[in-house]
Amino acid sequence: MAQVQYRGTGRRKNSVARVILVPGTGKITMNGKPAEEYVPFANLREVMVQPFAVTETKGQYDVLVNVNGGGFSGQAGATRHGIARALLEVDPDFRGVLKRAGLLTRDARMKERKKPGLKKARKASQFSKR
Repeated sequence: MAQVQYRGTGRRKNSVARVILVPGTGKITMNGKPAEEYVPFANLREVMVQPFAVTETKGQYDVLVNVNGGGFSGQAGATRHGIARALLEVDPDFRGVLKRAGLLTRDARMKERKKPGLKKARKASQFSKR
């Protein structure tokens, strides 16, 4: 018999995370490595497991994540979004709790584009009178 699995796709900044939830003990594997090894910051690992804390399902599912693009922060946010969406497949009753916590909304903040004549989006070279 095939093992049941729930899928969700999460996005943040330039990162895309494809998440698979499988009933298990709570292990998180990102791109073939344990999350502790892949994400060096404990606060970002806490961000990733927020959906489990909100729905009180911590330790019930193993998480397999395939994530690419962006940096650690974007990838952690994308993983959180993907886990929240996958939990909706587990039980549609989680929708209200996840929605109130703001975990189902895709964070639309992106890096502002560079403007011509400036060094970055808003940073200009120093003004000199003479």
